[in-house]
Amino acid sequence: MESPRKQDRTGIRKRSQVEFRGWPLVHIALGPDAATGERSGHARGIIAIGDDAEGVLALGGKAAGVFALGGSARGIVAMGGRARGIFAMGGIALGAVAVGGLAIGLAALGGAALGIVSVGGASAGYLAAGGAAWGRRSYSASGATRRP
Repeated sequence: MESPRKQDRTGIRKRSQVEFRGWPLVHIALGPDAATGERSGHARGIIAIGDDAEGVLALGGKAAGVFALGGSARGIVAMGGRARGIFAMGGIALGAVAVGGLAIGLAALGGAALGIVSVGGASAGYLAAGGAAWGRRSYSASGATRRP
């Protein structure tokens, strides 16, 4: 016998009537849609929530927008497993200011940080600080400095 969750494989589709320049204020698209044949929901709106979300505030598995939050996030401010943006926070963060497990940017803070200014367990850059630091000006926890 199949579980009720497997039998009911319909997604959620909600779209507000209020629009701004053709974009709805809120658009929610989660899961498959039998009517259109979509396997995953693509939401596009000022506030977008979906498997793939695009908007000013985007929340989803793949999120793109000014403020993006999701598994793979891309935007001015991005937070997620893989974040790319001017301000990026995540497991792997790529941006002008990056914070994460692996952070790459002009200013980077993380377990492994690479940037002009970098701080982390292992950091490399012009100005680097951390447990193991490499750079022109490096400050290591052990007191030793390393230059490449």
